[in-house]
Amino acid sequence: MEKQYNVGIIGATGMVGQRFATLLENHPWFHVTALAASARSAGKTYKEAAGSRWAMQKPMPKSMEDMVIMDAADVEAVAAKVDFVFCAVDMKKEDIRALEEAYAKAECPVVSNNSAHRFTPDVPMVIPEINNDHIKIIEAQKKRLGTKRGFVAVKSNCSLQSYVPAVHPLIEKYGVKRVLACTYQAISGAGKTFERWPEMIDNLIPYIGGEEEKSEQEPLKIWGTIENGEIVKAQSPAITAQCLRVPVSDGHTAAVFVDLEQTPSMEDIIKTWEEYKGRPQELNLPSAPKQFLHYFTEPDRPQIKSERNLENGMAVSIGRLREDTQYTIKFVCMSHNTLRGAAGGAVLLAELLCAEGYITNK
Repeated sequence: MEKQYNVGIIGATGMVGQRFATLLENHPWFHVTALAASARSAGKTYKEAAGSRWAMQKPMPKSMEDMVIMDAADVEAVAAKVDFVFCAVDMKKEDIRALEEAYAKAECPVVSNNSAHRFTPDVPMVIPEINNDHIKIIEAQKKRLGTKRGFVAVKSNCSLQSYVPAVHPLIEKYGVKRVLACTYQAISGAGKTFERWPEMIDNLIPYIGGEEEKSEQEPLKIWGTIENGEIVKAQSPAITAQCLRVPVSDGHTAAVFVDLEQTPSMEDIIKTWEEYKGRPQELNLPSAPKQFLHYFTEPDRPQIKSERNLENGMAVSIGRLREDTQYTIKFVCMSHNTLRGAAGGAVLLAELLCAEGYITNK
């Protein structure tokens, strides 16, 4: 029998909060005992607060329909009901930072989907298959906060989840000098559906505020090292990115160009991807894909419709690997932005933190 944990969802009425609800409905370890949102939703049932704005294809979990939404600002009351919380709120960054630290100081660990704490030096920003060792920084963070069990851990931006997993094994094995990535991002990344954003139908917007900076800077923290109680960013590879919003419901695609220090064969690179495993696969965590990286040999793959839900939307799909005239190689990759890229990635991070003893029962 696995350990059971009581969990809360802060920001439960938003799109990522809804995705958390569907993922946690039948989770073998996690049982939702608290839903929280802004004061305007507090006091209503989940069905009353989010029913008309439910954006998931799966229906609202029956077990949560009649749960009364708590005020996310009532930190002590929410923290008293749970072992830890997932956080996916729509607020100003400074307000999110304050809220998440308030939960941590109330001895309630926070696994966050928000960007507010991604560059706090002692907050780990984790893709579990890539930099699981960064969770060791939590001990330094707890010292700063003066907590025994409270801390904040975050997942990275959804835009880089499509290409960083494919680049990472190449860094480890062959060395990478520079990366150019152009991402083609689904509208659910903006918390929208086509019904709520008809302007996106038959359209492409070549700008997503702040996204290119995140795509270029966050990987360097992920590839960084822990030094003197802080995560110090890696100095390389050099990354440049362009991020475009495209008329797709779910799934971020990236066209990637990579300069390698060595020049392996295409077969060796594909083998490197297919054999790559991380800590979640070693631990056989509930949400972990059996195979993290899948390579498709067909010239027109990966495609959004056929690949985005691969391994419950937690795998990364790669295709079109070939030599390039300016860089060593180029390829295309894709991941589900609200599963691997958002709520699913956070659930996997929480599983890792529980399995490694950083989140415990009260």
